[in-house]
This record gives sequence, C-alpha cells and structure tokens, in this order.
Amino acid sequence: MDQKMVFFDIDGTLLDERKQLPPSTIEAIRRLKQSGVYVAIATGRAPFMFEHVRKQLGIDSFVSFNGQYVVFEGTVLHKQPLRREKLRELARAAHENGHPLVFMDAEEMRASVGDHPHIHVSMGSLKFAHPPVDPLYYENNDIYQALLFCHAAEEQPYVHQYPEFRFVRWHDVSTDVLPAGGSKAEGIRLMIKKLGIDKKNVYAFGDGLNDIEMLSFVGTGVAMGNAHEEVKRVADFVTKSVDQEGIWYGLKQLQLIR
Repeated sequence: MDQKMVFFDIDGTLLDERKQLPPSTIEAIRRLKQSGVYVAIATGRAPFMFEHVRKQLGIDSFVSFNGQYVVFEGTVLHKQPLRREKLRELARAAHENGHPLVFMDAEEMRASVGDHPHIHVSMGSLKFAHPPVDPLYYENNDIYQALLFCHAAEEQPYVHQYPEFRFVRWHDVSTDVLPAGGSKAEGIRLMIKKLGIDKKNVYAFGDGLNDIEMLSFVGTGVAMGNAHEEVKRVADFVTKSVDQEGIWYGLKQLQLIR
C-alpha cells in the first residue's frame, strides 16, 4: 500500500528550547493529518511525559521509551519491560557507586534517592520535577526504561557489566537504560509491520543521538538544523532548526504538505 507515515521526535524536534510547540509546527501537523498521512511520535520519553503534546497535536500513535512501548491510535501494539532480576543487580551496583536511578513505567516514575542534584538538573531540562522516592519501585511494576545518573566517564563499567542493557546518553549527567537491541527504529519497525506500511513510505524527524537508528532505518530520515552533527551525517535531508520553522520547512520540501 502507498500509505505514508511520519514519526517525530519531541525534544529539539517538535518542542523548541523553551519546550514549546512553535505555531508553524502545530499548523504543519494539522495539514499533514488532513492530507491522510499517519502521524506518530517517536521519543525516549515515557507516555505520561508527553501527554500534553499528544493532546495539543491530536496524535494518538507513538513509539515511547525509545521503542519499548508502542501504541497505534490508542491501542498498545508492543511492550517490552526491562528484565527485573537484571534491573535489581544494576540498582544495587549503582547504589554502591553513589549513582541514583529513576524507574519509569507507562504511568509514572520514581527515584531511588531523594533530592539529588543530577536528577534535579537533568529532569529540570525537560521541565519535570524530581520524582518521588521509591528505591524498590521496580519490584512491583513493569519498568520500560530507567535513567542512570552519572558522568559519561563513569558509564563504561555498567556497559561492560550489563550486556542485557543498552545505555544511551541524553544528558551530561544522565543516560537511558534500555533492553539490549531496543531503539526507536525497532519500535517503528514493529508498528509499520503490523500496519502493513512499506518502509520506503516512512519518514522520521529527529535531532538527538537516540534518533540515529531511526533516521537510518526509515525511507527518509530528516535531521533538524539544530541536530548533533552525527545525526546530520546519517540523515537523507537536513531541515532548518526547530526555532526556524524546521518542521514546516521539512514537510514542505518533502512535498508532504502544501
């Protein structure tokens, strides 16, 4: 079938530095949907962290947790939580090293410690407060993604010790913890397979390091003008920055909207 689908990252793609949706982006998404194109979000965020974006744009399909929780028009298509026993081992090691964690399920998140500066600064960059504390939250809840708070130089021992996990850095003091093999690309693959959409008709917009697999996988990968240079190198097209109407410009150049 010739059905087209476009996936959008959130931070630095849909949202600008102030975590606002530019008016041109809102209008571009409206026109895209009006033209019959499926529109979805692909993000490292948990579903509860971008509900306001979905409501404002009228989007009910998304790949969240960098591929671990996939929903199409309100129906869950795929979910893959972290292995509890391995997460338990990681939590113990991180505690011994003085590195806090945040555990996320589909509805909420909890921190392993309270009032930690690394958690404050990194979560604050997303306009979220320090989560409530529950160091054993993973024991009774399916955790789809954890956040490990440490500097890049301190991350490598975890990478070597836990091959079951994939570590993707998103902040100077924080890295995402995902199942090995997990990525936005895998979430997109699962969604378009179930929908019967040809990969050549799939587009994706992104700016961060966790978007590289996604932009490489889809038929047309679009890097924002404000994207990391590594992201731009794998993209098929580089649009303008998010604060320069990059979504509007990119969709127009690709002739997806008029």
